[in-house]
Amino acid sequence: METIKFTPSEGLSYDPHDEKYWDKAALRKEIDRTFELCHSCRMCFKYCDTFPAIFDLIDKGGVNVPDFSEQQIDEITEKCFQCKICYFKCPYTKDDNHEFDLDFPRLLMRRQAIKAKEKGIPLRDKLLGNPDLIGKLGCTTAALANWGNHNSLNRLLMEKTIGIHREKHLPSFAGEPFVAWFKKNKDNYSVNAEQAADKVVLFHTCFGNYNHTEFAKDAVFVLWKNNIQVEIPPMNCCGMPALESGNLDFASKEAKQNFNTLFPLIKDGFKVLVLNPTCSLTMKDEYPILLKKLFSEEDLQTFRRGIFDINEYLFTLKREDKLNRDFKSTPGKVAYHIPCHYRAQNIGYRSRDVMKSIGETKFALVDECCGHNGTWAMKKENFKDSLKIGERAFERIRGNEHDIIASDCPLAAIQIEQGTGEKVLHPITILARAYREDGFENKINGDT
Repeated sequence: METIKFTPSEGLSYDPHDEKYWDKAALRKEIDRTFELCHSCRMCFKYCDTFPAIFDLIDKGGVNVPDFSEQQIDEITEKCFQCKICYFKCPYTKDDNHEFDLDFPRLLMRRQAIKAKEKGIPLRDKLLGNPDLIGKLGCTTAALANWGNHNSLNRLLMEKTIGIHREKHLPSFAGEPFVAWFKKNKDNYSVNAEQAADKVVLFHTCFGNYNHTEFAKDAVFVLWKNNIQVEIPPMNCCGMPALESGNLDFASKEAKQNFNTLFPLIKDGFKVLVLNPTCSLTMKDEYPILLKKLFSEEDLQTFRRGIFDINEYLFTLKREDKLNRDFKSTPGKVAYHIPCHYRAQNIGYRSRDVMKSIGETKFALVDECCGHNGTWAMKKENFKDSLKIGERAFERIRGNEHDIIASDCPLAAIQIEQGTGEKVLHPITILARAYREDGFENKINGDT
């Protein structure tokens, strides 16, 4: 058998604008190289089931990588939920200036894109890939939609027809979208533009707009408490749900619309604060690739530098001693779960560090994957595996004494609630409550 070289093959491409990207033979060369390299390394064995699936075929099945069938590669690809942790931890990446130029998540995203182009996108993936559509429909009929999400007969029907697992907890829909609330309540949180400490756009995310609107409202309150001017122009989904299913055309359309809205504001000095780490990661890392043929590299990098996770931004205020620390109550002991897409941004534990500004607060860090991973855990074929993957995080939470559980990812919150039976708060909600005397049972300075 010919030895597979670890250096890039002529099939290397992570750029969908490159003709080679769509060449199946070129892709197979890179799959063989990458799988063989991962097999020789095995550092990523614990991050998801993708890598054990490769290793088991070799170790238990006695199959060499070049002999993997297309079906076997499909099964491996379906186990990847684009958490990006393997790339963040990998020593062989372009970001580490390594000659191997390995990007395992983008390689499997490439395979998904080719598959979607050849065979089309299933109805379930089209629906899950367009959360704005689902959100608008759900909010219009919130009472009925929320009843349907909890009705066992309807959930069985959803599983049979579109493949959403009957036992998976799903997000509820708000009776009023966040953008409608903000339009009516903006004056209550207005900051004089000339006297404002800064000006920002709040990227509320689909979840903050249509589902758990409270944490988007909490973000407005926290920014107002820090004398920051907030604007909310028309925005749409970041595009990551579409990318998960290989729908690059729709993801690019979503990215282009957001870029056209946000870039002029960024050039005008606004910072874009994002409430969900999946969205901020997508806008920072995927937009420069998706939009490279439409906008200049300089403009794309200017855009990238204008995107911040909201607590990444608040930490800057803290570091510059500009954060309002007039907290009235404390959450006590916090079990803080840091989502995969937060870790993948390599910005540190900024949410925890900002929450440390609240007096008399202690933390237990939970840096294990919750297993939700976008829409992956909702699918009937993945739900049980998602809970198995998330069990490490659930155990860490159960094993640490805590009063509150926090996570930056609203979908991770749903998964953790399903795995532990406990409610999970966004760090921005914890900050908002801490500014109020009645936010938590315990007041600052030990009053009860």
